[in-house]
Amino acid sequence: MEKLLVESIAPSIRASNNHLQTFTFTRVDMGEKPLKVIGVKVHTGRNKKQILLDLNISYVGDVQIDVEVKKFFCKAGVKGMQLHGMLRVILEPLIGNVPIVGALTMFFIRRPTLDINWTGMTNLLDIPGLSSLSDTMIMDSIASFLVLPNRLLVPLVPDLHEAAELRSPIPRGIVRVYLIEAKDLQSKDKYIKGMIEGKSDPYAIVRVGTQVFTSKVIDENLNPQWNEMYEFIVHEVPGQELEVELFDKDPDQDDFLGRMKLDFGEVMQARVLEEWFPLQDGGRARVRLRLEWHTLMSDASKLDQVLQWNKTLSTKPEPPSAAILVVYLDRAQELPVVYNTISPIWDDAFRFFLQDPTTEDIDIQIKDDNRQTTLGSLTIRLSRILNADDLTLDQWFQLENSGPSSRIYMKLVMRVLYLDAPEVCIKTRPCPPGQLDVTESANVGSSVDQPPRPTKSSPDSVIRIHLLEAENLIAKDNFMGGMIKGKSDPYVKVRLGGQKFRSRVIKEELNPRWSEIYEVIVNNIPGQEVEFDLYDKDVDKDDFLGRCKIPLRRVLSSKFVDEWLPLEDVKSGRLHVKLECLPPTPSAAELEQVLIVNSLIQTPKSEELSSALLSVFLDRAADLPLRKGSKPPSPYVSLSVRGISYKTKVCSQTVEPVWDEAFSFLIKRPHAESLELQVKDDGHTLGSLSLPLSQLLVAEGLVLDRWFQLNNAGSVSQILMRVQLGLLVSQHSGVEAFHTVAGEENEESSLKGSETELYIREDGDSSSTQELRQRMPHANSNLELSDSPLGQLHLTVWYNMDARKLIAIIHACRNLKSSAKDIPDPYVSLILLPDKSRVTKRKTTVRKKTLNPEFNEKFEWDLTLEEAQRRKLEAYIKNSVSFMSRGEPIGKVGDVHGGCHGLTLIANELLAGEMEAHY
Repeated sequence: MEKLLVESIAPSIRASNNHLQTFTFTRVDMGEKPLKVIGVKVHTGRNKKQILLDLNISYVGDVQIDVEVKKFFCKAGVKGMQLHGMLRVILEPLIGNVPIVGALTMFFIRRPTLDINWTGMTNLLDIPGLSSLSDTMIMDSIASFLVLPNRLLVPLVPDLHEAAELRSPIPRGIVRVYLIEAKDLQSKDKYIKGMIEGKSDPYAIVRVGTQVFTSKVIDENLNPQWNEMYEFIVHEVPGQELEVELFDKDPDQDDFLGRMKLDFGEVMQARVLEEWFPLQDGGRARVRLRLEWHTLMSDASKLDQVLQWNKTLSTKPEPPSAAILVVYLDRAQELPVVYNTISPIWDDAFRFFLQDPTTEDIDIQIKDDNRQTTLGSLTIRLSRILNADDLTLDQWFQLENSGPSSRIYMKLVMRVLYLDAPEVCIKTRPCPPGQLDVTESANVGSSVDQPPRPTKSSPDSVIRIHLLEAENLIAKDNFMGGMIKGKSDPYVKVRLGGQKFRSRVIKEELNPRWSEIYEVIVNNIPGQEVEFDLYDKDVDKDDFLGRCKIPLRRVLSSKFVDEWLPLEDVKSGRLHVKLECLPPTPSAAELEQVLIVNSLIQTPKSEELSSALLSVFLDRAADLPLRKGSKPPSPYVSLSVRGISYKTKVCSQTVEPVWDEAFSFLIKRPHAESLELQVKDDGHTLGSLSLPLSQLLVAEGLVLDRWFQLNNAGSVSQILMRVQLGLLVSQHSGVEAFHTVAGEENEESSLKGSETELYIREDGDSSSTQELRQRMPHANSNLELSDSPLGQLHLTVWYNMDARKLIAIIHACRNLKSSAKDIPDPYVSLILLPDKSRVTKRKTTVRKKTLNPEFNEKFEWDLTLEEAQRRKLEAYIKNSVSFMSRGEPIGKVGDVHGGCHGLTLIANELLAGEMEAHY
């Protein structure tokens, strides 16, 4: 802290005012009272390559700090301080050796609460030029040093090359704030000792962290109109807030008129938000804001559209930006000799808003310390970056007006500001109904990308892409000029239907296994292909390892493709993929089986698989409420399911709009999800509807086709739509269930009721003669308790050939019996024999006070098929007694094949089964 005060805060204070040029800290004593961490939340970052710690800190200290301004013989200080807030600590980059983390980055997302007990403040404020400086302004200045976008970076390893990028990362987005007007402000200007009430001279301070703008002053007006626009860089969403404070301008001290705060998470979700916001501590006062979330695009495909849209805007005090530029200034080499070094290292970053990157340049000059002598210069046309991959230039640049070998290393990153909103689609270029130009997304590590925006005809099917493995890839990482052959770090880019997916990188492997699954909603449009491009991940530019593709019409016609595809444009290599077409099935009978199969084939590196497809055809609305002044609204509809949202076109000035559009959503768990619908007019909600998908599960044909009453609207406001659910039933997952009628085969089966037989065929081939069958009592069979005196366990055991894992799912227990007096706290313990090592032991969570616990927990073991066939799985049901004890046994699963305990894993090719065991 002393270092921060002396090296960072003191120079900033000296530079802030000419009268403070002799400001110094004469004493810094942080006291003996420690900082307290009240709560900690740990989670991963968006890229899963960082660890985030949110620390709720509280400091009530006996700190004593003395300051002096020698020029005016002024002394002041701090005796006691309180600090309360949420400090975020980011651990990145994660490295493979000690200390595991390369650096710590710390900052406050929001301004902390800072309360300082000043001494000698009166003396300090007597200094000329500081009479208007308030106690609050001083505290705000100190608090802002650790508030976004400022960050404190603490490197933990030497030569940390990412320091500048960690200190100034690429923003999450840009929020454009339109300060439009305010109403019913309080009158603060009074005359003749308050006998005559005047008005106010309002202005606004718009703040996001340390980014602050001040509006113009509107003289003598309680309903001012500013019509100003400001742009803010946003990093943490949700978390960062917009804060607007209104003041009355006075000659001495400005009067407070009210404030409002809004988390940017709401803006990102709505994309465009225009509302009247009430002001806290402002009486009946309100302020009208329009907020727009601009996504940062890493390609220039939408730049012309953005520039065209910006030309239609008239904004003050600055014109709107079309892009931002982040300059990471690394180092220079071979500069002309002046003073200390000819190879300086800056490791700094700068951000610029760009109005038209097609015509603008960036000018760079390197000067000596007194800024008199130019050591070199450089001009770069920004249009050059527009033609670069990922809008990024990362290289050495030759300096002009310098030495013959003088050069500078920089990384220039440009991002285009794109607003995905209905009015942009309408006003900039004609779009078909329901067709917004949504950017292609490449979600690294994501198994399910957002589906394409559909046209009126609903998508036909879902394509499930299994990216399995590759063989004999080319080695691209060579050493010593190619004398020593290395390997490659391969990854795959998958494209289908305008969507992109990217697999994880497999380090130093020419025969990599990914075992990742992606899902895409497709239309039966001719000419589409599933494309796979393989690359070797490198520090500078990734090397090409080959490509292959499959026509989509082949997958749609055959329903299932399982092939090794030879790689094109390279000498060797092939890729193993499986593609399955899943047409929606309008029946809820197999939902439980679909969820079980999805959990079995789910891979650790992919998101939860979808169990259904929701198709929504939005027809029209009737009797929508009028806007104020009896003016018809211009409505559009926002639909969302589980965070994925779409917007319709805008129907101009009508209470009976006709949209005639269709949308589709991938559904993971229909019982728990709902369709959220809002009818809006220029940001104002005209009506809403929340439709639980569980209603579709009990509807005939899983469809509802009717008028729906809108909530929060007029009593007769309705919307007409057709909502249909279709299950995604895989026929080639490797797990297929068949039901037989009791007594169909033999007398033994007639005693046990209905049964489920799970057939596992080799590689999912239904025509294969090599199959494995294990017959077990069905989960709903009604067995006498005499057959299972201690209860029943419902579990699934399966060997996943693609992932090469043994998988067990513990579903539930029923009718448990316990010798204890109290109702037990049961859990299930699994042991993989014969070794009984801790590495192979697994156990479920404990369920409190129940004889019928529900677990639904999945466990995996990395085993080859041959090794799995030699193993036996034992399942123990135990009662958790205390934290230190092992638990009292309730029962142990008996072998379904005979009298020995455990499930013997025997199979020619594959063993699987859903069973209800008795003990």
